[in-house]
Amino acid sequence: MEIAVVGTPEFTLGFQLAGITRILNPPNEEDMQNDLRQLLNDKEVGIVVIDSEDLLKLPDRLRIQLSDSISPTFLGIGTTEDTTLRESIRKAIGVDLWK
Repeated sequence: MEIAVVGTPEFTLGFQLAGITRILNPPNEEDMQNDLRQLLNDKEVGIVVIDSEDLLKLPDRLRIQLSDSISPTFLGIGTTEDTTLRESIRKAIGVDLWK
């Protein structure tokens, strides 16, 4: 299983330096939505990392599809507080580790 990272070149640079090769830098929101839909159906990808700010900009329907996906798991990370990772862990193991 691969890890994929989607976002701006500034966001994905650290992941590239860490050795992740599946990097997508869509130039606009429409291309980002298309890339995320393709990753949603890609059986080779186990985890997709996306900037939490970009995740919040997505249409509600797509955001719900991504958050409900088990494989691949979509993780929103960034500087803004986001509960995506917390909810993903809670769904996967059935326990809220932050309590």
